Amino acid sequence: MKFILVTVILVHHITAEHYKTKPSFVKTCSLSDPDFDDCSKTAVQLLFNALGPGLPEIDLPPLDPLKIPKIRILQGDGPVNVNAALDDVTVSGFGKTDVLLSQVDSKTYDFYTKVRVPKIRIEGTYDLKGKILLIPLVGRGRCWFEPSNMTIDIVSDVKLYEKDGFTFFNVTQVHVKYNIGVLKLYMHNLFDGISSLEESTNAYLNANWRPVSESLRPILSKTIEDILLGFMRQIFHNLPATFMIEDVKNNSLLSKKDDKK
Repeated sequence: MKFILVTVILVHHITAEHYKTKPSFVKTCSLSDPDFDDCSKTAVQLLFNALGPGLPEIDLPPLDPLKIPKIRILQGDGPVNVNAALDDVTVSGFGKTDVLLSQVDSKTYDFYTKVRVPKIRIEGTYDLKGKILLIPLVGRGRCWFEPSNMTIDIVSDVKLYEKDGFTFFNVTQVHVKYNIGVLKLYMHNLFDGISSLEESTNAYLNANWRPVSESLRPILSKTIEDILLGFMRQIFHNLPATFMIEDVKNNSLLSKKDDKK
């Protein structure tokens, strides 16, 4: 039986203070505008640019570099069977995100976004026991993973809610699909530091990066989803929806009012 469990622990503070006026990094678009998609693409690019260094006024830490205390990975069966943890993780590269497409469903307000990231580097301390491409692996030490030329399709499930007289986006779930140009990686201290085994194993994994990348796809997808979900929830719980889309309508609230009538 195949199972995958990836837990990304992010430290985000929930603040009671949201933006009362539109911040300078926000561009407002209108769904009724024929050029909405172009406007939305620019608006989301500005948002990513602002997220890079962080937004301390709403307790949002920097997206680049992003500090993650722990990533827990458990996957069974198939070409990957691992029980692993990554501690003191640093993810860099998201600050150079290039937004290629941004669309919003006019009825559900679900987001569809396509981005390109030139290079992402994930560094941390790993503790691993399992197999990748049927190769037994065991070790504990520093590691890094570096996917390059990465395109990511992001679908965000969205609900609307009201707070303090404002309408907000509630991002309930994020789904990603991605492609990468190349994957490089290195795990130090494999096999208790037996250098010949460590070097030959890392060389094999890098030489066969395509099947390695495919085997790690569920793990990397879930990791990206958790990171994006955490940031999107934090930003959109503090940024009124009408600052981004001026003609947004909370259809669920409108239907409730109609029912009362």
